[in-house]
Amino acid sequence: MRPKARLVLEDGTIFDGQSFGSRNSSTGEVVFNTSLAGYQEVLTDPSYRGQIVTMTYPQIGNYGINTEDSESTGVHVSGFVIRDLSPVASNFRSQETLEAFLERHDVPGICGIDTRALVRRLRSRGAMRGIIDSTNRSDQELMDLARNSPSMVGRDLVREVASMEAYHWQEGFQGPFMTHLKKESHQFKVVALDYGMKSNIPRCLVQSGCTVRILPGTATSEQVLAENPDGIFLSNGPGDPEAVTYGIKTIRSLLGIKPMFGICLGHQLLALALGAQTFKLKFGHRGANHPVLNQLTGKVEITTQNHGFAVDPATLPQGVEATHINLNDQTLEGIRHQGHRAFSVQYHPEASAGPHDSRYLFGEFVSLMGATAV
Repeated sequence: MRPKARLVLEDGTIFDGQSFGSRNSSTGEVVFNTSLAGYQEVLTDPSYRGQIVTMTYPQIGNYGINTEDSESTGVHVSGFVIRDLSPVASNFRSQETLEAFLERHDVPGICGIDTRALVRRLRSRGAMRGIIDSTNRSDQELMDLARNSPSMVGRDLVREVASMEAYHWQEGFQGPFMTHLKKESHQFKVVALDYGMKSNIPRCLVQSGCTVRILPGTATSEQVLAENPDGIFLSNGPGDPEAVTYGIKTIRSLLGIKPMFGICLGHQLLALALGAQTFKLKFGHRGANHPVLNQLTGKVEITTQNHGFAVDPATLPQGVEATHINLNDQTLEGIRHQGHRAFSVQYHPEASAGPHDSRYLFGEFVSLMGATAV
């Protein structure tokens, strides 16, 4: 029998289950992800910093963990919530079990709870702070710890996850299963501002024909331009975009100088730099099955998403065009400013894990740099 564990939400809701992974306690914003697979990519995505992630798919861990699928060098979730922990990791690429992986990274998990009931609670009440605990502390004490944990609003988590050193990225697609982007010859130099970037993003840039120089998200516009790039990429990342004031300032200074492409937090920061506003979603978008309408082509893309904030379309200033709309709740999923040669999307076209419908965006970025170079 596994040790008992509890997930306690700030509203007093208690879920009893069993502990797996690390046995320590951990607080965070409790959210849910609707992906059927890709739990390793979720665990290692820096955008999940400060969050306890619930997987809606009932059985997790059945294909184990391997070194190739990690999106960073560590685990960034505060805790992991699942219905059923698979006793078998059956896949020829598996090198480690999910439980051993979490234990090695000192991240607690809880299994054996009714994740459907939890998700219904989060959908009706909104994402809430919570705590995973396997000690003998009282329910009231755990509730107080959850309520006193940091809110995601106003919180800058970029400094906790982003690289503080500049470096070159040279790796494109390596594995035989990575075939959704054709290998192009290197033509353009891209400076990627790292706010908590997933590894598959620079891989996609390299695959698309770019040499990639990664700078910290705290870099100034002078430091970016000193690299003499052909284009500037704005990465994903965690936390409240309005708290990343240094990123907004740098992006605003770079507008119109070089072509610019942003993803997720990078999309929000670009919008803020252009003069729009952001707001916190009730329970966010997290999963690999979210439909998005490309308003420029009329096509629907199935997308990977992970964000708790969104750009308010009513605040888009003159010159900024809404290009993509979420078909689940009509929230804004993409913008462009043709005069500044800048565009961004709220979702994740790097597709790790997830569908490949949006891979064309990397080609559009390359084309924009090519048109500028002529």
